[in-house]
Amino acid sequence: MPLADLSTLDIVWIALSVFLVIVGLGLVLFNLSGTVRRLTSFIQGLEKEVLPVINKAGGTVDRVNAQLDKVDLVTDSAVDAADHVDTAVRAVSLAITRPVQKLSGLFEGVAHGIAAFRVSHDPRQAKDAARKAAARREQEIADELEHGAEGP
Repeated sequence: MPLADLSTLDIVWIALSVFLVIVGLGLVLFNLSGTVRRLTSFIQGLEKEVLPVINKAGGTVDRVNAQLDKVDLVTDSAVDAADHVDTAVRAVSLAITRPVQKLSGLFEGVAHGIAAFRVSHDPRQAKDAARKAAARREQEIADELEHGAEGP
């Protein structure tokens, strides 16, 4: 349609259409501005409410970390104490083991020596039996202690 063929009514319709499009866009922008205002207000309120909570949570985390450091110190102390007790028990065990072996061997030797003397009435044979029994008993105890420390 050539420009010369436009009538006044056509121009009015075009102007009215452009006006309505502009009014429609204006209404959409007006509603959008209200939404943006509400969103801005919501974000500001959120900042006012959430930031103190985050700060409090950070302080709580710091206090929990401090308590965990104390617990770590306590557990380290407990481990050190257990190590010291273990060392003391091992020292006492080592100090007691040899005398116990000797006493047990002595009693076993005396028992076997007396039994051998009753049977043979020979003091030398009884003495040899007693020595062998004592040595055997001491070795048995040593083996038991060695295998007891390693486990089954």
